[in-house]
Amino acid sequence: MKIALPSPASPLKIGTRGSPLALAQAYETRRRLGAAFDLPEDAFEIVVITTTGDNRAMIEADRPLKEIGNKGLFTKEIEEAMLRGDIDIAVHSTKDMPVEQPAGLVLDTFLPREDVRDAFISPSHSAIRDLPQGAVVGTSSLRRKAQLLNRRPDLNVVEFRGNVQTRLRKLSEGVAECTFLAMAGIRRLNMAEVPATAISPDDMLPAIAQGAIGIERRADDTRAGDMLAAIHHAETDQRLAAERALLAALDGSCETPIAGLAELDGTTLRLRGEVLRPDGSEAIALDRSGDVADGPALGTQMARDLLAQAGPGFFDWRG
Repeated sequence: MKIALPSPASPLKIGTRGSPLALAQAYETRRRLGAAFDLPEDAFEIVVITTTGDNRAMIEADRPLKEIGNKGLFTKEIEEAMLRGDIDIAVHSTKDMPVEQPAGLVLDTFLPREDVRDAFISPSHSAIRDLPQGAVVGTSSLRRKAQLLNRRPDLNVVEFRGNVQTRLRKLSEGVAECTFLAMAGIRRLNMAEVPATAISPDDMLPAIAQGAIGIERRADDTRAGDMLAAIHHAETDQRLAAERALLAALDGSCETPIAGLAELDGTTLRLRGEVLRPDGSEAIALDRSGDVADGPALGTQMARDLLAQAGPGFFDWRG
């Protein structure tokens, strides 16, 4: 069946947050759709939507995410706009996405994954091990904080929120000696001038779905579904299916430091998972491999085993 393609007179509306990185991801989606269907740029309309997570006052105050909401901080308003029909699709950083979508929406399209690694950002140091005793480190990520304190309990980790540009400004103002970003964001923004050193996943296991762009749509929108199928990257989907199954079975909230990474070698999928106490005092990790088709089951079983290994007292900070 032929797809009713968008046109400049009736464009496909792409919803996104307004940060430079979010816009870069929306532009990449537009470019890939345009190339797949030989459409001009103006057959698509980029619709910027402000989310709760973009509140400048909260960013400047460096309030922890768990105090002001959850992962939905960066998606709620966008998803509401899609359910109203104000936009046709929404482009997200998949690591910001809850493991379950609201009724009526599906997240089933992923673009080829970028670099999954974390980046160490500092104008004067090149690695975590180079930081002086008691150095102030800025991050808004519970995962990174826990991993840092697990390796370097002497560090003073402070809350450090905002988009890439905001965090770099805070660093230049001396709020902290270093911070961390995703290598994927630096690459997508072509920020070669950023003093970034990639960190091996062996040293800092990344966030689940880090580096992956996910595209959400209404479940009953077959036109959007058919168009997005043309740019969907199956390998990224297979990797994220295992990672997000791990996350779902562990605790998909922002309150638990969780890391995970799936990698493919032919039909073999390797999955690594880690769960930590927020203060870094304890970390439990597993590393397993299996058939790629069994990725989601591997993720679910790994979560169960991590929870069993952690024991009931491990999560006592949740109250």
